[in-house]
Amino acid sequence: MLNWEKELNIDEIKEIRTRSTVYFGCGAIKKIKDIAKIYSERGIDKVVVMSGRSAYKSTGAWDVVESALKENNIAYVNYDKVTPNPTTDAIDEAAKLAREFGAKAVITIGGGSPTDAGKSVAILLKYPNETGSSLYEFKFTPTTAVPVVAINLTHGTGSETNRFAVATILEKDYKPAIAYDCIYPEFAIDDPDLMLGLSPNQTRYVSIDAVNHVVEAATTLVASPYSVTLARQVIELVVKYLPKAIANPKDREARYYLCYAAMIAGVCFDNGLLHYTHALEHPLSALKPDFSHGLGLAILLPAVVKNIYSAKAETLSYILEPMVADATTAESASEGVYNWLKSVDVPNKLKDEGFTEADVEKLVELAFTTPSLDGLLSLAPTKATKDAVKAIYTESL
Repeated sequence: MLNWEKELNIDEIKEIRTRSTVYFGCGAIKKIKDIAKIYSERGIDKVVVMSGRSAYKSTGAWDVVESALKENNIAYVNYDKVTPNPTTDAIDEAAKLAREFGAKAVITIGGGSPTDAGKSVAILLKYPNETGSSLYEFKFTPTTAVPVVAINLTHGTGSETNRFAVATILEKDYKPAIAYDCIYPEFAIDDPDLMLGLSPNQTRYVSIDAVNHVVEAATTLVASPYSVTLARQVIELVVKYLPKAIANPKDREARYYLCYAAMIAGVCFDNGLLHYTHALEHPLSALKPDFSHGLGLAILLPAVVKNIYSAKAETLSYILEPMVADATTAESASEGVYNWLKSVDVPNKLKDEGFTEADVEKLVELAFTTPSLDGLLSLAPTKATKDAVKAIYTESL
């Protein structure tokens, strides 16, 4: 019988967070009408809508949102240029647009990128003299933001349920993460019907992102029973339903449970926080902005599991049990995770994505110099030395 409970200190006070009101389920997009009514009654008559170029329309989400805004006499301006791995330049451009329009709230429609960019804009609307770079280089500490409504189009990031946001500062190859209470979305919509059009690779990568969130959140130095038990459920659901969604992208039940898994994974890492995999992936997609965040996490995960196993053997055995038949050693746990990744057609290594041994030193440097990433590394259950980080990158090549 696995006894992960013994690896937690019952005399250590844990902070357990659930803040956003989430409307979850097929058809939940209709709840935007109720949200728009609430905002109209509060005097919020102008909003900025943050999105990518097409998914917000092709999913059908925009038709419902636009109708709700018009019915409640809420004017809007749409910033539709958010890209994967959003940049501080785009955040500045969107904030300027929103400020000149007089937006009093932010509605995001998309995956983690529009959500994170929207959270950033929500802060800058309250701090007109600041910029995306000053925000992500921690040159000020925001305590307020305009309200955020997050309409989620992917089952991966969990950003709709937590206080985190990420952006890239292109000129410095930095991809920091921020975490502030003022950017919890007030309302979130998780409607699996909006996710039926995700491509097979998007489906894989966003779900693997959710798995990484919980493997890390269950094994940080601040992990709680809440983050551990949520982690086990997330992995169980992803292992069961990801192959079904790959086989039939229109499988609504599979999307429903993958969406739920991603949502609670967002809550899980809001509480347990993150460590190696995210700290080491951010330099990858900072150097290659078109590189998929979820793919980078997938590539790093086996080596991370191997690294942390000695410190969290029971916890890893417990949460990985639905995925890994034999997680009794660091090697078998790591190999089992890689075998599962191969089973969902993600056998990739860093060399497959254009990284080489020559990149490792730069990646290690960025892991330790990018603002915020040292904080993640400090939460790892093993000592995050430069040699340890270098070994993870090298094993992942």
